[in-house]
Amino acid sequence: MTTPAPSASALHTAANAIRMLAVDAVAAAKSGHQGMPMGMAEIAVALWSKHLRHNPANPHWPNRDRFVVSNGHGSMLPYSLLHLSGYDLSMDDIRKFRQLHSKTPGHPEVGITAGIETTTGPLGQGIANAVGMALAEKLLNKRFGDVIDHRTYVLLGDGCMMEGVSHEACSLAGVWGLNKLVAFYDDNGISIDGEVQGWFRDNTAERFRAYGWHVIGPIDGHSIPAVDAAIETAKKETSKPVLIICKTDIGHGSPNKHGTADAHGTAVMGDEIEATRKNIGWAHAPFVVPAEAYEALDAKASGAEIEAAWNKVFASADPELKRRLAGELPANYADIVKSAVDAAIAVDKEVATRKAAQNALEKFGPALPEMIGGSADLTGSNLTNHKQSVAVDAQGNGNHVSYGVREFGMCAIANGMALHGGVIPYVGTFLVFSDYARNAVRMAALMKQRVLYIFTHDSIGVGEDGPTHQPVEHVASLRLIPGLNVWRPADSLESAVAYASGIERKDGPTMLCLSRQNTAVIARDASHEALIRRGGYIVAETLKPALVLIATGSEVGLALGAQKALAADGIEARVVSMPCTQLFDAQSAEYREAVLPPELPKLAIEAGVTGGWWKYVHGGQTPGAVLGIDTFGESAPAGVLMKHFGFTVENVVAKAKTLV
Repeated sequence: MTTPAPSASALHTAANAIRMLAVDAVAAAKSGHQGMPMGMAEIAVALWSKHLRHNPANPHWPNRDRFVVSNGHGSMLPYSLLHLSGYDLSMDDIRKFRQLHSKTPGHPEVGITAGIETTTGPLGQGIANAVGMALAEKLLNKRFGDVIDHRTYVLLGDGCMMEGVSHEACSLAGVWGLNKLVAFYDDNGISIDGEVQGWFRDNTAERFRAYGWHVIGPIDGHSIPAVDAAIETAKKETSKPVLIICKTDIGHGSPNKHGTADAHGTAVMGDEIEATRKNIGWAHAPFVVPAEAYEALDAKASGAEIEAAWNKVFASADPELKRRLAGELPANYADIVKSAVDAAIAVDKEVATRKAAQNALEKFGPALPEMIGGSADLTGSNLTNHKQSVAVDAQGNGNHVSYGVREFGMCAIANGMALHGGVIPYVGTFLVFSDYARNAVRMAALMKQRVLYIFTHDSIGVGEDGPTHQPVEHVASLRLIPGLNVWRPADSLESAVAYASGIERKDGPTMLCLSRQNTAVIARDASHEALIRRGGYIVAETLKPALVLIATGSEVGLALGAQKALAADGIEARVVSMPCTQLFDAQSAEYREAVLPPELPKLAIEAGVTGGWWKYVHGGQTPGAVLGIDTFGESAPAGVLMKHFGFTVENVVAKAKTLV
């Protein structure tokens, strides 16, 4: 079946329908940003009417083209496109723009609106996500052939271009030769503060050419034939990502506000709405769209046809690809975990948890080819590689990415890879540099994506590098991100279980905060795996404990040493390891009280800020205390620093005695 190409008149009507839906929705909500949808309407129509391969009836069809709106404040653009092309997004949903529990939130949110590929709004991250999607496609295409063969299209504006994360991601896109990535730059010269010449004078075309991109334009972004021709050229590119620079007029169609900062937000209101209708010849009432606009963008029949043809090819595809695209782990996954657990239990010497995690990765990585690792120029320190790691190259080979010193870009790209599906990304840097990457980590949690963060050098144990590299507030602050599981494992077994937990988790990201310094050997058996998975558990018990010592990471060994010293003084102490507070908090009240009895005093020990621990030590009937660090660190050998800040058996014993 071949669908007749829509007429120029129908395409023009569809573009104006997008404009007026944006104006009407923003007016009804009394908030929002109609300037971008009004300015990019023709670009969107050119792409969606002819080039975008998608099926509105199945937004999750694996081989669909991905469409990302990096300048997500213009959310009425994708909402209009989804509605007009046949997705499950009604006009009533459009009317509820920006309202509670609607399918049309203020910024696009993956999982809320059918057809939205990623949550955008923090500018620059959408283009970085798109780079990740294009990389995942290239890796899967190389491994499984043309059964995975699609493009990633992304819209971005001046704000995205200014954000540093776009530099990081777009530079890598050129290195990787992501020729199926096509970006449309909305070059309208306006941001919220006015004409961008006052603060943004980059030669964007030369910047992207320097990255290794093929640059097209500037072209007239309001000419559908010009945009169509540019896309045709972009699709012929065989070795480079493509940037199409589109000169546009923000708020196009608004007679008095177009081309100004006023058009960005809610200035096209009141009398200006009717003036806009008259200016573009739009004779329809609010939220009324003529059939011609629907016919121009309707993709239900063509989408079903494209997917049906692909399904015939997919039927004989590699079963591994089918498993990976479904997000499932292999049938022998339990055996893989057992191998990692058994190896961890057998460890009989002190190792840093970063090394313990790498030992676990030696079991997981080769057995799970969907795991795509990487590091921000710290592979040898983060230990994110394994013996079968191969560097990713421009031909799509490999399973380990050298991201360079680009922490933010790395994590945002990993989000895009996870959103694409078929791969499980894990990335590494020093924990202190999570500050650079934090918003991408937050976005992974918001989007409920399976991404693993392997963040090492987790405390003042970094030593001589000093306070610039010693994270003290980071673990506590990262624990505050909803949906992020933060692990600070104490030894080899906890590290292996943490890795497994992150691999298995489908509804959000996982972070491993790992030590550079060696940690204590803890007596283990297989029964401890299930306890560790509860996030907090009794690691060393006595007959009649008089208090509870709670610790994480390298401080668990310190707590065990203090337990012995207290016993020598006739004081029995229970030691609780709490590698993941989020999982512990999710346990039943009965379990939590069994581990941390209300009637026992508690001392929490962690080489970081104390704030998050008071709810555990003050949660019962007795006073508690926290041994931590509420200042920045110092530059000195790790052992010297631990003694200086009171992380010694003697100090733990002294504090414990004040509670008994």
